[in-house]
Amino acid sequence: MSKLRLLAISATLALATACAPTMGPPPPPPGMGAPSPTVFRQEDFSWSAVPGRNTIDGRLTYRQGATRYTCSGAGVVLTPETPWTRRRMTILYSSPEAAALPADEVRARTPSAPNEDYSSFVRRSTCDAADRFTFSNLPDGAWFVITVARPSAGAGESVAIMRRVVTRGGRISPIDL
Repeated sequence: MSKLRLLAISATLALATACAPTMGPPPPPPGMGAPSPTVFRQEDFSWSAVPGRNTIDGRLTYRQGATRYTCSGAGVVLTPETPWTRRRMTILYSSPEAAALPADEVRARTPSAPNEDYSSFVRRSTCDAADRFTFSNLPDGAWFVITVARPSAGAGESVAIMRRVVTRGGRISPIDL
């Protein structure tokens, strides 16, 4: 067989292989389906446990009319976004993006937590006297920041505030609640 003919056959085979469909990645192991908004799966949260270079620098600026709110001394939670937590935020806040609702209303809608260790993936901080909070060493991803604010004058209903934030590229993500 001539070198030219061998080269032509090799080129034809290479082109045929390049056009052949691929089967994609292997299927997940048994019992490991795709992420689901209705099924809690710890493995859906695994990305959030990896240390990263991102920071969320937050502050509470919430007001209702002339009433200023504060979160001084209150806890702030940072929940990783998964299909399951996105659905949970929609149930609690009627939105997966941002909301400010009476805290009692949100508590009344709170579905029971799963038996699995959901809380091990939630990060916690505290609002300082200037209504600021920080989360550091975050991997790239989407998160829900949540706190409960009360009127700074003391009288009035507490408000649960939630906002979705995305971290990426080793940056500081400022967020106002």
